[in-house]
Amino acid sequence: MTGWVSDVLPGYWQRTLHLGPDPDGEGDLVATLVRRGVPTTPAPTTPDATTPDPTTPDPRRATTRAAAEAVLLVHGYTDYFFHTELADHFATRGFVFYALDLHKCGRSRRPGQTPHFTTDLARYDADLNAALAVIADDNPGARVLICGHSAGGLIVSLWLDRLRRRRSPLRHRIGGLVLNSPFLDLPGRPILRAPVTTAAIGALARWRKLHVVRPPAEGGYGTTLHRDYAGEFDYDLRWKPIGGFPITAGWLYAVRRGHARLHRGLDVGVPNLILRSDHSVPEDAEPDRLQRGDAVLDVTQIARWAGCIGNRTTVIPIVDAKHDVFLSLPEPRRTAYRELDCWLDWYASQPVPGTLRSEPVPQVRPERGESA
Repeated sequence: MTGWVSDVLPGYWQRTLHLGPDPDGEGDLVATLVRRGVPTTPAPTTPDATTPDPTTPDPRRATTRAAAEAVLLVHGYTDYFFHTELADHFATRGFVFYALDLHKCGRSRRPGQTPHFTTDLARYDADLNAALAVIADDNPGARVLICGHSAGGLIVSLWLDRLRRRRSPLRHRIGGLVLNSPFLDLPGRPILRAPVTTAAIGALARWRKLHVVRPPAEGGYGTTLHRDYAGEFDYDLRWKPIGGFPITAGWLYAVRRGHARLHRGLDVGVPNLILRSDHSVPEDAEPDRLQRGDAVLDVTQIARWAGCIGNRTTVIPIVDAKHDVFLSLPEPRRTAYRELDCWLDWYASQPVPGTLRSEPVPQVRPERGESA
C-alpha cells in the first residue's frame, strides 16, 4: 500500500492498494481507496490534484480523525467514485466516508488493462479486504457500512456471504449493507438467461474471453446524468463514458456465475436496505422517460431476487428514480435520501459490537471459480 495523496476531487484523498499480478494477464492490479476529508497523516500531494488547506474551514473535511461509524461505497460497471453529494450526506450523518475504485476501474485502471474486466468476481475480495484494513486502521473500533451500486451490489453481496461462510473475523467489522439498484439478474429476453445461453457464453469466454458481446450504446442512460448532456452531474467521461464500456464474454460469464450463486441464496450476515426505482424504461426511450425510470436493469428482477440477499432485508421502490437512485431528478433523489435516512436511524439504534478486532486484515486468495 502507498500513503495518502490528494485526490482529483478537491477535499478528498486517495490511497493506492497494490494487489499483485492479474490472473487474467493484464499486468499488476491496484485498487484505489478514496476518503472524504483529510486523513490522519496525509502524504504530499500529487501534481494534478488540489491540496486542502488544513487551516481553512471546509465542510468536506472530516470533523474527527476516528469515528464510531464508517461507510465504504463500491461503484458499478462503467462507473467510479465521483458523487460528492452522497459522501456529504453520509458525513452529515456522522459517518467517515470512503469509496473504492475497484481494479481496472476509474482511478485504478492502468495502461493496457481492459476497463472493468475480470473472469471471476471473487477476485474483488482482495480489493475489499485491503480497503477494510485501511478503514479499520484509520478508525479503530468503527462499525463499517458497505454500500454497493449495480454490479458493485452483486460483488459486495457475494463477498459478504463468503466472509460469513468462512467465519472470517472480517465479518465482525461490518454492521450493515445498502444496495442501490443491485445487479441481481440479467435483463432482457428470457433466452438470454437460459442455461444453454449461459453455457454458450462460458464456452466463448474460455476461448475468447475479451470478445465483445455488447458494444457501447449510443446515448441512453448516460445522457441523463452528465451536465454536458441532459443531466446535472460532472464526472470524467474517460472513466465513465456516456455509452458505457464494451461488455466482454469473460466478464459476462463471471457475472452469470455470480447470479447463479446468488439465486441459490446468500446470507450476507448483516441487515440490508435495497433501494430501486419503481419501474424500468427501455434504454432507447424518449428523453423524458429516460429521466424517470431505470434504463439499465429490470426492477422486477431486483424485486424477485431481493430475498436471496439474506438476513434482514428492507426493499424500498423510489417513484421515478433512475438506475442510480442518488443520481435521479431532484424529487426522487430527495425521496431516496429520505428513505436512506429512515433506515440509517434504525441502523444507528442497533448495538455495536463491544470490541472490534484491529489486527491487520488478511488477504484472501479466492479459489478458481469461487464466484460460481
